[in-house]
Amino acid sequence: MVLLVRVVDLTQPLGPDTAMWPGSAAPSFDAGAGRGEDGVLARAVSVHEHSGTHLDAPLHFAAHGASVDQIGADSLVGALAVVDVRERTQADRDFHLSVCDLQEDEAAHGPIERGSAVALLTGWSERRGNPADYLGLGGSGSMHFPGFGRAAAEWLVACRSVRGLGIDTAGIDPGIDSASTVHAKVTLPHGVWHLEGLIDLKLVPARGATVFVGAIPFVGGTGAPARVIAIVPGTPRTAGSDRSPSERPL
Repeated sequence: MVLLVRVVDLTQPLGPDTAMWPGSAAPSFDAGAGRGEDGVLARAVSVHEHSGTHLDAPLHFAAHGASVDQIGADSLVGALAVVDVRERTQADRDFHLSVCDLQEDEAAHGPIERGSAVALLTGWSERRGNPADYLGLGGSGSMHFPGFGRAAAEWLVACRSVRGLGIDTAGIDPGIDSASTVHAKVTLPHGVWHLEGLIDLKLVPARGATVFVGAIPFVGGTGAPARVIAIVPGTPRTAGSDRSPSERPL
């Protein structure tokens, strides 16, 4: 019997056009003199820790929290639950995920496994080609995009012992929350990491996938760009049987 899986890349390309948090410099690349006579090309890269698809380490908001290099690799691999709120965010760009929303999701898809990472599918990644829309930039520096409400994050930490939260926007907290309440009060102080700037969560089922977070282990890092991969199990097949082009043997 062959176990077939789909590999879903949840990572946006990282380059000079990446939508960045206001005030943060976009990635830059310096090829120096270019390709030398020996045919070798290598670039010097300047990148903010919180660029594109990235991991927030607890140290980002918790003074004594773990830095990126101190997060164990075993914490960066695990079950992934996806909560789809796209119908809600279309009408409310300041949407806050609630405990009721989570309970409705569990009623429809089954309990969120303890120790899972939970990702919020808002549909916002489709807007990243227009940074002003993606960030929802308003007057006086305000931003408007969906996120986790404080009560929902507290419930996930206390009742589901989540290892991480993820989202397809620029931040875990709703953009309108200038205090970054979930960051500062709920998750990072309890050692729960974040994934921000995810893409293609719509290709991952509500339950059953496994996430792999390939964050660069910057020494003392408050965050790091990450290659985030979801493995979605397919239908077991006998050896030699046909499979979908998107499936591969594990």
